[in-house]
Amino acid sequence: MISLQLVYWATGLYLLVVAVLGARDRGNPRRWTTAAFWALLALALLVGERLPPAVMGGVVVLLALIAGGGGLARGRYPERSAEARAADAGRLGNRLFWPALAIPLLTLLFGVLLADATIAGVRVFGAEQTTLVGLALACGVATLGACLLTRQTPLVAVAESRRLLDAIGWAALLPLLLATLGGVFETAGVGDAIASLAAAAVPGDSRLAAMLVYALGMTLLTIVMGNAFAAFPVMMGGIGLPLVAGVHGADIAPLAAIGMLCGYCGTLLTPMAANFNLVPAALLELPPYAVIRRQVATALPLLACNLVLMYFIVFRSA
Repeated sequence: MISLQLVYWATGLYLLVVAVLGARDRGNPRRWTTAAFWALLALALLVGERLPPAVMGGVVVLLALIAGGGGLARGRYPERSAEARAADAGRLGNRLFWPALAIPLLTLLFGVLLADATIAGVRVFGAEQTTLVGLALACGVATLGACLLTRQTPLVAVAESRRLLDAIGWAALLPLLLATLGGVFETAGVGDAIASLAAAAVPGDSRLAAMLVYALGMTLLTIVMGNAFAAFPVMMGGIGLPLVAGVHGADIAPLAAIGMLCGYCGTLLTPMAANFNLVPAALLELPPYAVIRRQVATALPLLACNLVLMYFIVFRSA
């Protein structure tokens, strides 16, 4: 059975190889701390569930110290000549896009269409998180397909991915951390606290004030958390449902949809959305906040349009 635990172990083994390659890279001025960072993350994925909470807490603290202290740096990587790359690009043409395009299709196949597939009465993809398992398997199959297509070995793929990881640095972990932050906030009762604050601060008879608190709250909380999906359950559960919909009778479907769009405006404005705003800058060797500065002129007018649409759409039947 291919379970999510197997995905964690495979990812841990991959990061362990990255750590070994990093430790051997004498061209990296911080090779030992860089290798230690990926090795500690590999340890958490491989045996984290078997370690005492205090030990895992220490691992997290060490990761934060290495990242915060500037312990991650780029190393030296084998580079092919521009002529060789141009020749391969000409030979492969648009087939270079096949592995990337195959990932969503294979994810749909493994995680949805074959989610209930069994062999000898045993589920192939486990009973839980089949979409994540399907995505991981799709990435693995697409990587092998890319190696066959480009006539390269899997070790070359690992070496190239190490170059990308070193370029992104600790920000590669932000999507994972932010994905858990929404659940932590919800479990901690942040939504209830926001609801009580809103009830005390927002005039009970003003639908405009309630709507603005919900919409702008989605934007601001997304800026803090870096992820509109993490902010949504907090704001919808704390303000959207009980106040905007419950008290003022807003239509829940457009309230949710346009609220998410308000959150996406916050995504354009925050470095916490590292996979959108910091990673591209790092890969293209741009100034750290260059992407965000260019997006401000889009985010603010778009937010204003969302506020107008929300007011005239969600209260249409109220």
